[in-house]
Amino acid sequence: MKKKLYLSLSLLSAFIIWTLAVAFIDVQSIGPLDTNVGFSTLNQFVHQLTDVHLQVYIITDWLSIIPILLVVCFAVFGLVQWIKKKNFLLVDRDIITLGAFYILVFAIYVFFEFLIINYRPILIEGVLEASYPSSTTVLVMCVMTTSMIQFGKRIKNAPLKWGVNTAISLFIAFMVIGRLISGVHWFTDIIGGALLSAGLITMYDYFTD
Repeated sequence: MKKKLYLSLSLLSAFIIWTLAVAFIDVQSIGPLDTNVGFSTLNQFVHQLTDVHLQVYIITDWLSIIPILLVVCFAVFGLVQWIKKKNFLLVDRDIITLGAFYILVFAIYVFFEFLIINYRPILIEGVLEASYPSSTTVLVMCVMTTSMIQFGKRIKNAPLKWGVNTAISLFIAFMVIGRLISGVHWFTDIIGGALLSAGLITMYDYFTD
């Protein structure tokens, strides 16, 4: 239990340090419309290496509907329990924790829409958009991993559980790598999103236990 808490705090601390580093180290105007980008040498190198693949961006954008639908499904599941038991406090504690977790993830997303660390490497339909941390990376990692934890507790059939976990893991890998090679994020955006997600997921796992 304590190891999970310490790991979560370490990952979240690493995210904060990484964010400060991105904001202040090697900042140059390499973004669209001469916007400033931290770790500019590294980010520019990776961006030139991957180039821009808008088809991948569109595919990953559409596939991000899957974690959103899972959030809705868990919300409905909790609501049904609430209605049946006629008492919110009798809803499964891990489902209540999951709901609070999703609210926290959304709040962090809104926060970084106002506190802009980096803009995207390209204009989306002629508009500058916030890029750090990668919101799709955070959405996919947080929702899909917590879903895996939920399914692991509720699916009793071992082969089915293995199949579900494998499918979710492959989906997460495809989405995170896809966002990087699509060219709509800087490399540091993906790293920031992954660190933040890992810290939040570990914290969720700690409170669920």
